[in-house]
Amino acid sequence: MELFAKAATDEGLSREEIRTQLLRSLEGRTLKNVLIIPPDFTRFHSNAGYITNVYYHALHEMGCHVDILPALGTHEPVTREQAAAMFGDIPFELFIPHNWRADVVKLGEIPAEYLEEITEGLWHDPVSVEVNRRVMEEKYDLILSIGQVVPHEVVGMANHAKNLFVGVGGSEMINASHMVGAVYGMERMMGRDHTPARKLFDYALEHFLKDRPILFALTVTTAPGGDIHTHGLFIGDTRKTFEEAVSLSQEKNIDFVDHGIKKCVVYLEPIEFKTTWLGNKAVYRTRMAITDGGELIVLAPGVTRFGEDLAVDKLIRKYGYRGRLDTLEQFEKPENQDLRDNMGAAAHLIHGSSDGRFTVTYAVRDNFREEIESVGFQAADYDEMAQRYDPSKLQYGYNTLPDGEEVYFIPNPALGLWIDREWF
Repeated sequence: MELFAKAATDEGLSREEIRTQLLRSLEGRTLKNVLIIPPDFTRFHSNAGYITNVYYHALHEMGCHVDILPALGTHEPVTREQAAAMFGDIPFELFIPHNWRADVVKLGEIPAEYLEEITEGLWHDPVSVEVNRRVMEEKYDLILSIGQVVPHEVVGMANHAKNLFVGVGGSEMINASHMVGAVYGMERMMGRDHTPARKLFDYALEHFLKDRPILFALTVTTAPGGDIHTHGLFIGDTRKTFEEAVSLSQEKNIDFVDHGIKKCVVYLEPIEFKTTWLGNKAVYRTRMAITDGGELIVLAPGVTRFGEDLAVDKLIRKYGYRGRLDTLEQFEKPENQDLRDNMGAAAHLIHGSSDGRFTVTYAVRDNFREEIESVGFQAADYDEMAQRYDPSKLQYGYNTLPDGEEVYFIPNPALGLWIDREWF
């Protein structure tokens, strides 16, 4: 089935329009047990929280049992407070934390020959395909995979099969897909479909989950001023569902700037961004817009650590954001088995560095400045930086300060991709 809805205005679809489409997707189904896989709190502006809430209540009224398995990937489990803020009145005990290291089953393997083909010979090893064991439980009559399609540094455009094989996937697929993307090159992938990592997920979906009752509900959103505008809702069980969402997201979530940005200021909302693992979206999403020799200032009042996962946090502290070549050199050393065992972390270190092309300054609070500098970034005091670059006063896009300095301000890096039109 396919149900596609696009908003007629920039204000987006109304809640009632969204609700109508969701209810239509359940018509004619006899359901007893349903598994919902929404994004976690890091995708707060996806509007997946509202969609999950509508589905939950509709299914509950049908007498159906519902389990909710947030697509955490390697992130921390959703807290009670986050669940209430994002998903509303759904009982917290229905939320099941995903354990990407242990709570998975192996479905098969993507052959090395295929990896070599899709990476132009850059990757030579097979990849194991794992998902949370609940995805394979026969008791579920329907699996609702909910998420936002938006430009992404690893896969090109986020969601669809990625929600399953990374969001509730196992360590090898998470690690390998991230490293494949890093080796292939972010600039070759971000904002595009049919990338090597996407082909990995497509292969796995077609070969290992084609018999599971999976229905995708995908959004395309923006959030000017923090208000979610849902420009499209795409519900279906075919790849066309994803492709339609990709087309709209490329229109709504990619901003072409007129010339290379010399100074970019990015604000990280503290309730959403607490680590550089997430905060480095400020680096990923702007790197194709910042000019050589430019400067990126990341206003990060909530960032107090590096990794969402303690083991990954330790690796970031050990190896730092030293650039692609340095990370690959460390990765190849036999004594650095810890990095080889966590390819996703190695890929993140590559993604988080500007390779010396522009400076990255994290403006943080408390005593985190010294730690920020220890991993290769520049550091500044948040309050001092926020006084000059006040996120409550800056407008999205180009701003000219009283002293004549021009800065480009981005209030949330997770919702877009910025590209220098001249360079592109």
